[in-house]
Amino acid sequence: MRELSDAELIQALTRGDGEVTEYFFYKKCRPLLLSIIGKVFNYAVDYDEVVNELYCYLMEDGARRLRLFSGKSTLTQWMKVTAIRFFISRRDRVIENESKEPPYIKEDGGEDGGTSRDDAVADLERLFAMMRNERYVYVIRRLMIDDAENEEVAAEMGIQVSNLYNIKKRAMAALAAVAKHDKREYAKPQF
Repeated sequence: MRELSDAELIQALTRGDGEVTEYFFYKKCRPLLLSIIGKVFNYAVDYDEVVNELYCYLMEDGARRLRLFSGKSTLTQWMKVTAIRFFISRRDRVIENESKEPPYIKEDGGEDGGTSRDDAVADLERLFAMMRNERYVYVIRRLMIDDAENEEVAAEMGIQVSNLYNIKKRAMAALAAVAKHDKREYAKPQF
């Protein structure tokens, strides 16, 4: 990709050019954003997740915030200030699941006396424990197990519903990856 001017970058980003968007957030600004993320958050966060939130923020109201770029500084400098402010405003909104309650409703009975349910619950808890991203676990618990509404969970997390869909997609992919790895571990011969 040829080097674009700041004005050309803004035009391409505001019209939703996927190639330019990927270049901007995953090549041009990645070192800058990684540095900011490392300084703002005192815990590990997923680059894709926080950059997706930043992108959604910039694109709200027909890319209103991107259109605010006046050219008085470089686009990279403007992005630095904007990203720092945005990430600081979000760092305390990440919900950490401190509950020790299991993500299921205990029910007695069933044909096997609840044994298969107990096994399923134990398997799910083990998979959750293997997931590194607590936010993903929270989203899966709230949406898939607690059957909470998307709007309710988005409000709890301080994000938009459209961003919640992206987080849920990545969370389910992470759970599937953990389950695949777990399956391979179980398939190894134990000597």
